[in-house]
Amino acid sequence: MTHKLAAKNVAISPARRAAIRSALNFAALSTDFSIAAAPTTAPTAPNRVVASEPSVQHKDLRFPRDFGAHPDFQTEWWYITGFIHAEKASGGFGFQITFFRSKVASAQGSTSRLAAKHLLFAHAALSDVDGRTLHSDQRIARWSGLTAGSNPADQAWARLDDTGLMLREWSLARQSDGRLRAQVQSKDFALDLHLSETQPVLLQGKNGVSRKGPSPAHFSYYYSQPQLAVQGQLRLQGASHAAGTSSLAWLDHEWSDALLPPGAVGWDWIGINMLDGSALTAFQMRDKAGAAMWDGGSFRAGSTLYTFARGEAVFQATHWWRSPRSQARYPVQWLVRTPADFYTVKAVFEAQELDSRNSTGTIYWEGLCEVFDSKQRLAGRGYLEMTGYASPLRL
Repeated sequence: MTHKLAAKNVAISPARRAAIRSALNFAALSTDFSIAAAPTTAPTAPNRVVASEPSVQHKDLRFPRDFGAHPDFQTEWWYITGFIHAEKASGGFGFQITFFRSKVASAQGSTSRLAAKHLLFAHAALSDVDGRTLHSDQRIARWSGLTAGSNPADQAWARLDDTGLMLREWSLARQSDGRLRAQVQSKDFALDLHLSETQPVLLQGKNGVSRKGPSPAHFSYYYSQPQLAVQGQLRLQGASHAAGTSSLAWLDHEWSDALLPPGAVGWDWIGINMLDGSALTAFQMRDKAGAAMWDGGSFRAGSTLYTFARGEAVFQATHWWRSPRSQARYPVQWLVRTPADFYTVKAVFEAQELDSRNSTGTIYWEGLCEVFDSKQRLAGRGYLEMTGYASPLRL
């Protein structure tokens, strides 16, 4: 299997950035766009990076190796989100399948095959748009760190050479035909999906190194695979649904030793498959007052990848929802300003909060959303993630 190569994200001068913004119609807002909906203040000035900050050495990403696990790093996840068109459900379904790996520092020196050198967690959720209901489940198990499948005591493992994760009866793995297969079995729902590449790997940040705070020490290695074609089946409460031909998914893979900068309580993130085939990513790291400590993202159209500079992704909440279960208050509608356009991001329905306290210990909002451009035309579908609203996030 050969994978499409990622387009290289080269350094861009201020003049070139201005040219790209113009080419992406950053300033071409429609006269139909409501001025009242747009922020009237300029983006917060970027935090300055002082000369005394230490330099951080980064490695170039290599595939298929970097599709696999990176057990030397503290935290890692593979995050699949998507939208399934289904003949028997007019509104379709959103889905999330996530595998997390966390290194257990105290067990790293053990030689026992029973040692829990890593914990693997998994979350799965299905958003029933017609029923306006979220169904979710979670798993947790230990991994000795030994070669995938070689230790009978392991209830979970991860491959190092390519995508391959198993956590009890849940799995995500590369098949011989190159497609990814994701399998989830739960009491109320099940997913058996095949994901096929239609575009090159998208390296986030600077050639796959995504800055997460004012200090360069806070970063993740991060790539995305947008516009994945979805085939397969889902089952919800006994009814089966086939994924229609226009069903699409998005995969994020990140790994880091220091993701959250000091003072950060959580983040807001969107990953959007645009209807014209382009891909939009935007995120912000928040402090306890709700202010953006850092932001970033990217927009790729065809072979052109534009990576946002600090201050170019601006989130403004325009509608809130309070969870009756956790009492957390979430912004379920945003105006997101980017160099590509001003976008309105709307949750397809509000109640998409996940309680994962039995695995990762957090409560967060993760759900299907629709994105409208500055002319209020439907421009894409994807997922909105919001962490740190029920309580500060701890990784």
